[in-house]
Amino acid sequence: MWYWKLYNYKRNVMKKLVLILALLASCSVWAQGDAEAGKAKAATCAACHGADGNSIMAQYPKIAGQHPGYIEKQLKDFKLAMTTGGTQGRNDPVMGGMVMALSEEDMSDLAAYFSSLPISENVTPESSIEVGKQLYNVGDAERGIASCTACHGPRGNGTSLSGFPKISGQNAEYIKLQLEKFRSAQRNNDMNSMMQLVAAKLSDDEITSLSQYVGGLH
Repeated sequence: MWYWKLYNYKRNVMKKLVLILALLASCSVWAQGDAEAGKAKAATCAACHGADGNSIMAQYPKIAGQHPGYIEKQLKDFKLAMTTGGTQGRNDPVMGGMVMALSEEDMSDLAAYFSSLPISENVTPESSIEVGKQLYNVGDAERGIASCTACHGPRGNGTSLSGFPKISGQNAEYIKLQLEKFRSAQRNNDMNSMMQLVAAKLSDDEITSLSQYVGGLH
């Protein structure tokens, strides 16, 4: 019984992925920004994300090396939440205030700049490898949890076209916070609620192990 539940879950996920890819392939979703212009506009980002896009504060994400389309989408979602009173987009009081003055060109330029920078590496604690590796590569068939590799790839690099972010090397504490937000639906700007569906089935310990495993994935 559990096998067929997982099979149907994976099939539905793949159908959604195919639809997303088809839509993205049919149009140019993201305009290519100017990295040099983005560099000149990035000074205020350094306080939280670091001058090189590699935040040393664990609760904030590294944005160096992230797919430009993903960065741009998040910036637009932060602004959308501010302009809709939090009913749409991605709610974050800090980022919401930061993006209000940004134009779409600014967002595109910033995305181009930070995506051009190399992300720094992290190390996975040995205590998190067994559980994290199992969830990431295989999932949990009995609970209908698909593997993370389905969207983020075997090395955690995601894909630019599909909009799935690079998570390899990311700060573990930031990943943990986002999984908890997805689990509680506090964050809901994921495509077709995919992350919310997965995170809802993860325990606190599993979220911790998975977050630390992904941080050191290379």
